[in-house]
Amino acid sequence: MKRALVVVDMIEDFVRETGALYCGPSMQQIVPVIQSELARARAAGELVLYLTDNHLPGDAEFAMFPPHALSGSKGAEIVPEVAPAAGDVIITKRRYSGFFGTDLDITLRERGVDTLRLVGDCTNICVLYTAADARNLGYAVEVMERGVTSFDEEAHRHALRELERTLGAKILR
Repeated sequence: MKRALVVVDMIEDFVRETGALYCGPSMQQIVPVIQSELARARAAGELVLYLTDNHLPGDAEFAMFPPHALSGSKGAEIVPEVAPAAGDVIITKRRYSGFFGTDLDITLRERGVDTLRLVGDCTNICVLYTAADARNLGYAVEVMERGVTSFDEEAHRHALRELERTLGAKILR
């Protein structure tokens, strides 16, 4: 098994109360878990990869959600508390899944990665859809239960069930 830690959407617009699409106070609870996972992964020599929302003005997603994570804006930046280190990979995305329209798959395959450990937000949106595509592409998926969250607690719990029961993801409790 060769694992990569995938940090999903830990950006200013989602993490900060002043952000355009703040995911709620539970964001602060997952930051220490993500920090711990970053330290663990780096010490183990695992690939650390960041997926970040990064939208163009007038993006189609803004029909459902307010404008957020505009390319080049402060809101699209990864928060300093979980900042990338030298050698980490950052992949920007315009849709929920980190695989859709990005080079995530080839990046992982070039490094021989077969298992993804996911942390970040939102459990029921970007984490879930990235995990679904990962499973469809043959990757094993692990999700740190205390390292993911959502603005909607019920949807968060439902997504964790779907991740485990439907997608076969290992939920690390």
